[in-house]
Amino acid sequence: MNGVGLTGEELTRDLLTRDLVSGDELIRQFEEGFTPAATFHHGDHVRLAFEYLRRYPALEALRLFSDALQRFAAAQGKADRYHETITWAYLLVIRERIARAGGVPTWEEFAARNEDLFIWKGGVLTKFYRQETLDSELARRTFVFPDQFL
Repeated sequence: MNGVGLTGEELTRDLLTRDLVSGDELIRQFEEGFTPAATFHHGDHVRLAFEYLRRYPALEALRLFSDALQRFAAAQGKADRYHETITWAYLLVIRERIARAGGVPTWEEFAARNEDLFIWKGGVLTKFYRQETLDSELARRTFVFPDQFL
């Protein structure tokens, strides 16, 4: 997720370029290993999760997205970078936001209405989790329920 320090302008340009790629093509490229790691940032994770949720029931999307993300991290030699709690929590928040939209919005509509999902450091998960929980090895390897309540 965007821990690389892209400026807002760079992130917007990066996301707009990917907007030109269909959701099906984005998933295909990711699952087949054609997504370059150097350009795959937090906003791309959000878009990919959104696309899986548009195509599959929630539990299937969770499994497929998590499996693909783990394969992606392993292929980059960074299997330890996969974080199950962050992955699942974002996917579930995105699922809720889609449901609250009253139908399946387009990616552009979703992104415009949910700008808070694109903030990586200090983002939406800080409402639900203490930082020490997210930093824990337990949260990295298995989903941990939120421990901070609004």
